Amino acid sequence: MLSGLKRVLLGRPRDVLDPGVFHKVSLAAFLAWVGLGADGLSSSAYGPEEAFKALGPHGYLAVAMAGAIALTVFIISYAYSRIIEHFPFGGGGYVVATRLLGRTAGVVSGSALVVDYVLTIAISIAAGVDAVFSFLPPAWQGWKLAVAAAAIGVLTLLNLRGVKESVAILAPVFLTFVVTHAILILGTMASRSHEVPIVLRDIHTGFTQGLRPRPVGLGLAGLLALFMRAYSLGGGTYTGIEAVSNGLSIMREPKVQTGKRTMLLMAVSLALTASGIILGYLLVHATPEAGRTMNAVLANRFAADFHLGRWAIGADFVLVTLASEACLLFVAAQAGFIDGPRVMANMSTDSWLPHRFAQLSDRLTMQNGVLLMSGAALLALWYTRGAVDRLVVMYSINVFLTFSLTELSMCRFWLQRRKQQHDWRRQIAIHVAGLVLCATILTLTAYEKFAEGGWVTLVLTAGLIALCFAIRRHYRNVQANLQRLDAILPALPATKPGTAPSLDPRARTAVLLVGSYEGLGTHCLLSIQRLFPNVFQNFVFASVGVIDSATFKNVEEVEEIRAQTKAVLARYVATARALALATDSRMVVGTEVVAEGVELCKRIAQEFPYSVFFLGRLVFEEETWVHRILHNETAYQMQRRLQFAGLNAMVLPVRVLRSAA
Repeated sequence: MLSGLKRVLLGRPRDVLDPGVFHKVSLAAFLAWVGLGADGLSSSAYGPEEAFKALGPHGYLAVAMAGAIALTVFIISYAYSRIIEHFPFGGGGYVVATRLLGRTAGVVSGSALVVDYVLTIAISIAAGVDAVFSFLPPAWQGWKLAVAAAAIGVLTLLNLRGVKESVAILAPVFLTFVVTHAILILGTMASRSHEVPIVLRDIHTGFTQGLRPRPVGLGLAGLLALFMRAYSLGGGTYTGIEAVSNGLSIMREPKVQTGKRTMLLMAVSLALTASGIILGYLLVHATPEAGRTMNAVLANRFAADFHLGRWAIGADFVLVTLASEACLLFVAAQAGFIDGPRVMANMSTDSWLPHRFAQLSDRLTMQNGVLLMSGAALLALWYTRGAVDRLVVMYSINVFLTFSLTELSMCRFWLQRRKQQHDWRRQIAIHVAGLVLCATILTLTAYEKFAEGGWVTLVLTAGLIALCFAIRRHYRNVQANLQRLDAILPALPATKPGTAPSLDPRARTAVLLVGSYEGLGTHCLLSIQRLFPNVFQNFVFASVGVIDSATFKNVEEVEEIRAQTKAVLARYVATARALALATDSRMVVGTEVVAEGVELCKRIAQEFPYSVFFLGRLVFEEETWVHRILHNETAYQMQRRLQFAGLNAMVLPVRVLRSAA
C-alpha cells in the first residue's frame, strides 16, 4: 500500500538508460527562467522597498537608486554569464571557489550557499504567507505558521516528483506576476506622466539642498553615506542571481547557451521590475502605511487614478497583482529546492557532506537533499516564528559572501592567464567591478545588521563549515585505514588463461556484491574461502553501476558508468580465475543501489539456484548514529530484502581501526 501511495504521489520511476530521459528532466531557457529566475524576481517584493524606505525624506535620490540597482543587476548577471562559459558543468560559487581559490574557500562558499538556500525557502514562504494573510481577517493570523509548513510540504512533494514537473505547474503564477507588474509599472508611469516635470524639479531642488553643508543639508559625504547605506539595505534585490549558474546541470543542451539565455531573461526582468518599482514609489509619492507593503501602497494608488476607457482599474486588479506577488514568493522557494540539493551533492562528491546526498531517487531527483532542505527551512520558520524582517537579516549576508568569493575567484583566474590571454584586462574588468560592488554590500550589510540577527547566520555558517571539515577528516581517515587491504593485491597470483574451471549452474555458488576494484572486494573473496573451505564451486561477482548527481549529465556519462562497471568486474573475474576458481560476473546500471541490487540478485538466483549472497560492510569498534549517517546501511538493507525474498544473504564485516572512526 505504501509503495502504491508513493507511486501516486511521486509518479512512476524513470529509466536512467532511456536517452530521452535527459530531455524529460531538463529545462529549456523559459522554464529555467521560471524555476530559477523567480528567486531573483521575487526579491522585488521587498528589496526595493527596503532601499526606498532607507532614503527617508531624501526621496529625490530614488532616481539614482533605480539606476544603481539596474546597473548592479546587469554587472553581476553579466559576470555570472562569463562564469557559465568557463564552468559549463554547473556548480556555481562552490565549484568556482574550489577550483580557483582552493578547497577551504570552496567549503566556505558551499556552506554559505547551503544556508542561503535554506533561508531562500524560509523567507520566500514566510513573505508569501504574509502577503496572503494581508487579505484575511486579523483573527486568522494564528494559522500563518501552519500554512507556511503546508506550503513547504506541497513544494517538497512537487520537487520529489521532479524538477520539470514542479516548474511547469508553477509557470502560470510566474507569468501572472510578470504581466500584472508590467501593467503596474507602465501604467503608473503613464498615469503620472503629467507629474514628471514636477518630480524632476523636486529632484533638482533636493539635490541642491542636500549637497549644502550641515545643518542645511548633508553635504556630499553625507549624501554618499546615506545613499550607500540605502543601497546596501536593498541588497536583497540581487539575491537569486547566482541560481542560474548553480543549476546549470538541469538545463537543456546546449547548456551554456541555455544558461546564458536564462541569465539574460532574469537580468532584464529583475532590473526593469526593481528599478521600475522604485520609480513608481517616487511618482506616486509613496510612504509607508501600517499593515501594507510599499508595493501594496503603489498598487492602490495606481488603481485609484488610472482609467482605461470606461473601465476603472480597481480592487480586482490590486487583488490579482498582490496575490500574484504572494504566489511568486512561493515559486521563489523553488530555487532553494533546486539548487540547494545540487550544491550539497557537489560537496558530497568531494566528501564535505555525507555521500548519500549525491544519490538520485528512482525519479532522478536528489531526494535526500530535498528532504533536508525542507526540514531545515521548517526549523528556520519555527525559530523566527515566520518573521520576514528577522529572516531577511539572516539571509542577506551569506548571499554576498558567496558573490564576493566567486568574483574574487574569477579575478584570480584572469590574473593567472594574463600572459596567455591578450584581452585579459577587458575580461577581468567586469569581475573587478562585481567584486567591488559585492564586497561593499557585504561589508555594509554585516556592519548594519550584525546585532539585529546577522550574527545568527555567521554562527550557523561557521558551524556548518566546521562540520564539513570533520566529515571530510572522517572519510579520509577511513579511506587511509582501508588502504591496508590493498596490500593483498600485489600478493595475488597472475592470471593464467584457461586454468579456471567452468561454471556449474547446479553447484553451490557464492555471489559477491562489489563496487570498485580494491582490496576490500578481494578481502571478501578470500574471507569466503577461509570461512567456507571447499563449499562453493562457483563464484559470481555482481555490481550496480551507480548513476548519481555527478554522473547524471547525458547519455555518454551513463554509458561511461556502464563501461567502468564492466571493467571493474572483469578485473575481479581475472583475479578469481588466477586462483583457479570457476567465476563470472553480472551487472546492472541504476540510481537506487538497494532496489537495483536486489533485482539483480533475484535474477542471479534463478540462474544459480544454490546461491549465497555476500555483502561487505565497514564495522567500527564504537559505532554511533554518526557512522550510520556517513556510511549507508546498504548491506543490511539488501540482506533484509533478500532474506524476505527467500534468498540466503550474509554480511561480511570489514573492521575499521579506532583512529579512523
